[in-house]
Amino acid sequence: MNNILTLKGNKFIQANRQNPTMAITLPTGAIVNLPKLRDIHQSLIKVRDFWQGNKIIDGILIAVYYNRIVAKSNRIKGYLNGGKNLSPLDTVVGAKFNPEKDRHIITHYISREVLDKTINVSEEVIKLFENSFEDGILDKKIFDNKEIMDNLPYGKFNLSKSVFKQHLRDAYFVENFGIEKAEKENLRNSIVTFYDVKDDIQSILNKIDIDISTARILDQTTVLLDEKKVDTVFSKVPYLVSMAVKDFSSLSPDDFHIGTNVIERLIPLPNNEPIIGVIDTLFDNRVYFGEWVDYYEMISEDIRKNSDDYRHGTAVTSLIVDAPGLNANLDDGCGRFQVRHFGVALHTGFSSFNIIKQIKEIVSNNPDIKVWNLSLGSNDEVKDNFISAEAAVLDQIQYEYDVIFVVAGTNAHMVNNKRKKIGSPADSLNSIIVNSVDFEGKPTEYSRKGIVLSFFIKPDVAYYGGGNKQYINVCEPLGLARVTGTSYAAPLIARKLAYLIHIMGLRREEAKALLIDSAIGWNNEKTFEKRVLIGNGIVPIRIEDILSTPDDEIKFIVSDVSEKYNSYNYNFPVPISDGKHPYVAKATMCYFTKCSRNQGVDYTNSEINIVFGRLKINKKGEGEIKPINNDLQHSDDDPGYIEEISARNFFRKWDNVKNICESFTPLKKAKQIFIKDNPLWGMKITRIERLGLKDRQEVRFGVVITLKEINGVNRIDDFIKNASLRGWLVSQLEIDTQVDIYNRLNEEIEFD
Repeated sequence: MNNILTLKGNKFIQANRQNPTMAITLPTGAIVNLPKLRDIHQSLIKVRDFWQGNKIIDGILIAVYYNRIVAKSNRIKGYLNGGKNLSPLDTVVGAKFNPEKDRHIITHYISREVLDKTINVSEEVIKLFENSFEDGILDKKIFDNKEIMDNLPYGKFNLSKSVFKQHLRDAYFVENFGIEKAEKENLRNSIVTFYDVKDDIQSILNKIDIDISTARILDQTTVLLDEKKVDTVFSKVPYLVSMAVKDFSSLSPDDFHIGTNVIERLIPLPNNEPIIGVIDTLFDNRVYFGEWVDYYEMISEDIRKNSDDYRHGTAVTSLIVDAPGLNANLDDGCGRFQVRHFGVALHTGFSSFNIIKQIKEIVSNNPDIKVWNLSLGSNDEVKDNFISAEAAVLDQIQYEYDVIFVVAGTNAHMVNNKRKKIGSPADSLNSIIVNSVDFEGKPTEYSRKGIVLSFFIKPDVAYYGGGNKQYINVCEPLGLARVTGTSYAAPLIARKLAYLIHIMGLRREEAKALLIDSAIGWNNEKTFEKRVLIGNGIVPIRIEDILSTPDDEIKFIVSDVSEKYNSYNYNFPVPISDGKHPYVAKATMCYFTKCSRNQGVDYTNSEINIVFGRLKINKKGEGEIKPINNDLQHSDDDPGYIEEISARNFFRKWDNVKNICESFTPLKKAKQIFIKDNPLWGMKITRIERLGLKDRQEVRFGVVITLKEINGVNRIDDFIKNASLRGWLVSQLEIDTQVDIYNRLNEEIEFD
């Protein structure tokens, strides 16, 4: 077996986007007609009429109903344009899909003056269109005809050519405008999020006779309201509500539990082992591994507790400390870990509002902990059009702090052979979400299914959580118990992540990418039905199997920071044999993105796309990558128009985990491809911001590359030599060496 390599020292080159201004065009086959322009105009007037006597807020909320799922480049730029300093992109406050999930509905907050201006310009656009095209129809051929479009009487209608063309382009993608009103569900105490209307939330609520204390305010748009106040909001201002969920969540149940007998087991005292954070129900420190756990109870002393409140949390922590001792068949080779356990919930459930505040405080006060396990989950299903409040705070924390959460995928019994969707916070995108499989690798009956926001693949991975009359052994306050559930698969993954980060010295992006990559085989063609249950696959049990690769493979890790539109490195010296590159390749990339819950289904702020492959000379005579997955989204040589829904489905656009792969099977060998123009391979990272350049910040990415030699030859020594000659600092991830380094770094030195 070959060791995994890390490549450092050759920084990625950062480059701004070339020719960022795009000509205004219509898609092939597009037609714009006069009735459509009039319908859009009338819908704008209806919105103005709705707000005419409504002064609850200074501006207005207006929804754009698109006729498809639209890319940022195809969203309105003419309608609702407030001028150079306030484009429609800057006024988005919410996004959702229609019930069929095939069209965008995007809400903007604009001034009343901008709406008046939009209606006036729309009227002039209609007049010019009516005056210039007698049959009331314009197609792409006419739109692109400079002789026609350059000579229209724009001045007569107080329009410029660009404004007129932009409105026509907008009209092709827009169905109409309107007002979105939230529908009230059966909610009691609720966490209610309002659209961001640039006003103090207490001031807005006071206008409808609702008075709340600052203790019930989560942020500038989100508050905790009781049932009476929720009724008031939905009866008086439903158009101000972006999303609402009930506050109290009953815990996702364990699938199966058998209490057995007392554990008579001794383990040594802790030394310098890495610490994993656990946020769960309460912990009983009288268990045999109590010395390994630093426990903080976050539940008020005034609240009555019973023995059931200590079972789940104690069981989860027992696996992090001593999983191999309790389950010999799941010995991962990672040893034992210390735990800092925070008891934040009782077995009956938890208040989402309180737990959100507590998690923020806990993580900020414990900066030494890099890996956190969260096996608490709601019994309720996640929503289609917005991320849960708990998941959003996990994503925010992981963007702001150098930490990673491992979250259980939640459990539920199937009803009428139908699975429930996962419960919060398993909809967190930056976290690793873990579902269960039985010991034969099959999805369990209690596993719940993704996806999240109709697109994002969750869970990320699957692991052994018991099932099919086989169980996980845990330690509870009264002794040994045999259990099943995703709650017990998650801590076994947290152990591996902590080992990769603390012992092997990987960054969290690298560790996450390596862990997910270990679950993905060649030709990773899982059915949709399987992917929503096991994500990218099942992680190997032994840490050695994650940290090594077969002799005919070269696996290496690279990471850097995306600062500009393009980050690229054309300096990967893949070995050559007989004038050929006898390899197929795959790559797994992870990054932690900034997210905006108030943007609804457009939740992730940054999209980072990876292209990896052999270098070629393009039509401009410049070096360019030939992508291993034929991704031409950002090609300089032959860019192809790809509809947004296709870019999401095929290239995982906006997903913060990417996997690309060349197909390969032993029975059907890949071709040995070699490009004489340039024998090197390259990687390009392309980054776009959903909210514009003002939101751009550095984002670190981690990539795991695997090269498989199709003739079965081990060429890792050639790769190490060639990479070193090209300036790479190449290191081999050897477990014994890294353990020795970790121990030396954590020795306590006593001075005389």
